[in-house]
Amino acid sequence: MEEQAQENQLNIELSEEIAEGIFSNLAIITHSNTEFVLDFIRVMPGIPKAKVKSRIILTPEHAKRLINAMQDNIEKFEAINGRIKTQEENAGFPMTFGGPTAQA
Repeated sequence: MEEQAQENQLNIELSEEIAEGIFSNLAIITHSNTEFVLDFIRVMPGIPKAKVKSRIILTPEHAKRLINAMQDNIEKFEAINGRIKTQEENAGFPMTFGGPTAQA
């Protein structure tokens, strides 16, 4: 039985470069009937152009598993740290990032 458990074990490798992560403050999600595409973008204040920094493509089943895992982790985080506040009243994302508006 122990040998079977070891056969089902998945070893995951995390390189140093990937472990550093990529900062993203905007995500755009699109889908077709066979896949979900998550584009992670970094928007910088005062710069009207932003680049996609990472794209993740998931099957619908894995997208559903991801949303469930995220919800579980958010609930655990909030149980320890308190409710995460969002700016629901803003229709879009804040281009000023909460700071003063730039003037020339």
